[in-house]
Amino acid sequence: MTKDLDTGSVEAAGAAKASPPTTMWQKIKQKATLTHCIFLGMALGLLIGGLAGPSGVHAGKLMSTMFLRGVKALITPLIFSTLVVGIAGHGDDLARVGRLFVKSIIYFEVVTTIALFLGLGAANLVQPGSGVDLSSAKGKSLDASVTKSAGDLTIDKEIEKIIPQSFFEAAANNETLGIVVSAIVFSIGILWVKRHHRQVMVKWCAALSEIMFQVTWIVMLLAPIGIMGALMSVIGTNGFGVIARLGVLVGTLYGTLVVFVLIVLVPVLLIIRVNPLEFARAIYEPVLLAFSTASSESALPMAMEHMHAFGVPMGIVAFVMPTGYSFNLDGTTLHLALASRFVAQAAGVEQSFGTQLLMMVTLMLVSKGVAAVPRASLVILASTCSAFGLPQEGILVILAVDAFMDMARTAINLTGNCIATVVVAKWEGQFRTGDDESSIGADDDNKLLEEKPVLPTHAGDLE
Repeated sequence: MTKDLDTGSVEAAGAAKASPPTTMWQKIKQKATLTHCIFLGMALGLLIGGLAGPSGVHAGKLMSTMFLRGVKALITPLIFSTLVVGIAGHGDDLARVGRLFVKSIIYFEVVTTIALFLGLGAANLVQPGSGVDLSSAKGKSLDASVTKSAGDLTIDKEIEKIIPQSFFEAAANNETLGIVVSAIVFSIGILWVKRHHRQVMVKWCAALSEIMFQVTWIVMLLAPIGIMGALMSVIGTNGFGVIARLGVLVGTLYGTLVVFVLIVLVPVLLIIRVNPLEFARAIYEPVLLAFSTASSESALPMAMEHMHAFGVPMGIVAFVMPTGYSFNLDGTTLHLALASRFVAQAAGVEQSFGTQLLMMVTLMLVSKGVAAVPRASLVILASTCSAFGLPQEGILVILAVDAFMDMARTAINLTGNCIATVVVAKWEGQFRTGDDESSIGADDDNKLLEEKPVLPTHAGDLE
C-alpha cells in the first residue's frame, strides 16, 4: 500500500511539475533567480533613492544593515569550520599548510604591488586632483572615529592582530586574519590528540560547515532587500549630481580598475589555463552582490561556495580567501594610490618621485590586516595623508563620492581573491582533481571523515 501511495504521489508530482504556468506571475516566478532579484533590488534602490532623497536614507540604512548583520554572523563559524575540516580532517602534513601560506603571500604581494603602481601611474597621468576646489571643505573635520582609528593604525598594532588575545574578540570583530590563525592553531592541536577525540571534533566541524552553507542561502534571500536599502541610502545622501562634480576622479578609478582587470587579472587566468569567460560566469553573482552592497563581507560566503563549485577544494578556498581579505585587496590598494595623489594634487603639494614611492610603500604596509576596520580605506588614507603632511580637506572632498568608488573597488577585491584561490589550487595541483573535499593536507590513508559533506551546488538552488 505504501509503495502504491508513493508511486502515485511521484506521478502526481511529476504531472504537476509538467503542467505549464497559467498566469503571468507564475511564469515570472518560475524563471526568477537570485540574480534577477538582485538587479530588481538595485533598480528599485536607485529609483526610490533618487525620488525620496534624504528622507529615504534612514529606511535604506536599516534595510542594508539588517542584511549585512545577517551575513557577518555567518563569517566566523563558516571560516573556522571549513578550515578545521580542510587541515585536520584529511591528514597531518603540516608542511603543506606552511607551503600554502607562502604561495598565497607571494601571489598577494606581486598582484597588489602592480595594483599600487598602476593607481600611481593613473593619478600622475590623468591628474584628477588638479583644479579641484577644497574651499568647500574648509573648517570641516573627519569623523572622530576615523581620526582615532587612523591614529591607532600602526605596524605594531596590525602585527598584534595576527595573534588575537581572544578568539571570541576576533570573531566578534570579524577580524578574518585572527580567525584564520586561530583555526590553523586549533587544527594543529586536533592532530596531536587521540584519534577518537580527533574524529569527534572534525565530524562536528564538518557538520557545522555544511549547516552554515545552507544557512548562507537563507540569509541570501534578504540580499535584494539589503541591496535596495544600500543604494537608497547612497543616492539619498549624495545624489547623482556629486558624480558630475568629481567625475574625473570617479572615472579615473573605474577606468584604471578596468585596465587592471584586462592587463593583470585576465592574463593571470590565461597563464593558469582557465577560461576567463567561464570564470566570469562562475563569480558574477557574488561580485554583483559585493558591488551593489559595497561590502566584501556580504559576498564572502557566496563566493566561497561558488569557488568550491568551480573546482577549488574547500580547504584551499577557506584558507586563501579569508587571508586575501587582509593581504590581497587589489581594488582598495589601487584606490589608495590614486586617492593619496588626488589629495596632494588638489592641495597643490608637489611631491618628488622618491616621496611618492615612499608613500606607496607606506600604503602597502599599513593596508595589510585592516579589512575588519570600519571604513578601512578611509582610515588608511587619513593615516597616510597625516604622515606626509597632506590636508584632510582633500579626504573630505573624496568622501562625497567615496560610496560610488567603494562599490567598484570592493568588486575588484572580491574578484582578485577568487582568482587567488584558483591560482593557489593550480599551484598545488588540486584544481578540479575530482576530490570533492580535497584539503590542505590530503592523505588518503588517514582520512578521518567517513562521509564527505555535501554543499549546495549553486545559487540556482534558490531558483
